[in-house]
Amino acid sequence: MFLKPTSSELDNHMICLEWRLPSDHTPLTVDIAIIEKHIQTKKYIIIKNSKEENNFLAKLIEFIKRLNTKHISSKENLEQIVQEFADDMEKIWFRHPKIINITIHLKS
Repeated sequence: MFLKPTSSELDNHMICLEWRLPSDHTPLTVDIAIIEKHIQTKKYIIIKNSKEENNFLAKLIEFIKRLNTKHISSKENLEQIVQEFADDMEKIWFRHPKIINITIHLKS
């Protein structure tokens, strides 16, 4: 068994003397925690120079022009405008992309 020198499991082992066999060998057990990871299986893209890209950019430009940035008088007001921008940007984005399933053969 090989462990990286920086691994937290490197010195996390037990020698169980009570499990000794007649051959005088002692089993060595190592606990290795396996952390569950989320693996993304879908990718959202907008194809360059496509109708979807043109529609996305037109909607985004229209939204940015409508942003009211003349009355930013406080930090809270700025945070509200930024949050509004982020929410609307997300709505605009998810109306126009193409969904691609990620596979081991996908090339970026």
